[in-house]
Amino acid sequence: MNRTLRSLVLTGLCVSAASVQAQQWEALPEKPPIPAENPQTDAKVALGKILFFDPRLSEHGTLSCNSCHNVMAGGDDNRPNSIGMHDARGGRSAPTVWNAAYQSVQFWDGRAATLEEQAKGPITNPIEMGMSDAAVAMERLKSIPDYLPLFKTAFPGTNDPLTMDNVANAIAAYERTLVTPNTPFDRYVRGDKTALTEQQVRGMQTFADLGCTACHSGANFSGPAMPTGVGFFMKFPTFAGSEYDKKYALLDDTGRHVATGKEEDKHMWRVPTLRNVALTAPYFHNGQVPTLEEAVQVMAKTQLNKTIEPAQLKDVVAFLTSLGGDFPAQTMPRLPMTTGVSIVPAVDPHLSSTPVGH
Repeated sequence: MNRTLRSLVLTGLCVSAASVQAQQWEALPEKPPIPAENPQTDAKVALGKILFFDPRLSEHGTLSCNSCHNVMAGGDDNRPNSIGMHDARGGRSAPTVWNAAYQSVQFWDGRAATLEEQAKGPITNPIEMGMSDAAVAMERLKSIPDYLPLFKTAFPGTNDPLTMDNVANAIAAYERTLVTPNTPFDRYVRGDKTALTEQQVRGMQTFADLGCTACHSGANFSGPAMPTGVGFFMKFPTFAGSEYDKKYALLDDTGRHVATGKEEDKHMWRVPTLRNVALTAPYFHNGQVPTLEEAVQVMAKTQLNKTIEPAQLKDVVAFLTSLGGDFPAQTMPRLPMTTGVSIVPAVDPHLSSTPVGH
């Protein structure tokens, strides 16, 4: 990163349209980076999709990856906090899985370097899918006979393909197909000047003029391209002290600091993508901001120390809607089944008795 851009990122200062016009607008590549150690294959992607939708990877067989990252919609669950096992609530909002493959680190705090690493976390997290450990999760899958041939096909030449590492490899391979490159914005950048409305073009310019591209740059609007495992982080709020700090509890969570324990990481966050942002309300790491319009105003004040004018607000929101793409068709997979027996608990062991239905 050059010194000028780094200065802009660290200070949150406004940049002029002229200074960024040559480099800020990038169409999303058709395919995300694919790691050499986990190449894409049709069999691996198909297995990953099945695992992504299989709720039996959760303690009580009630939650799948798709429960919080709904690929039939915006890739999240449109909740401030997702509902985990035993009705638990996490402290952060589920980020969208769409276009996550273009990010160099995962989770709001960037604690996972890859999609593979991220995929392992929720399965054994007690307030997410709740499996007690990886071994228990794998015994669950091994008790479903039809999973083994799927793993053998996806990971040929392996003596024991049914491992947690391969579960994560397969899920990550599927997630790398969850991309939306053909947005009106992308078509405009590639030369179709009819792809955006006049208001969206104004909003695009206003977005740059205000200084939003100091953080939300690059093809994924999540910062400049970084090596895998190296995150692009920004302090939020950069300008503390506004009414929004208390109204939306912006300072309650110290962000990356929770993962690293480092003082310099307090309130540092991975810059999230703005692609499909109109579909992922409520907003920010804690899901406290209910509308996109309000989110833009909060960002202007907390990150740029500016009060955005009503006309500017409408234009920027219109531009952000142009970042919604064509979603690849998703069909529900048929899950491998057991015959004559259930492998999930019939009763929640944390309840004193079986609840009566109605």
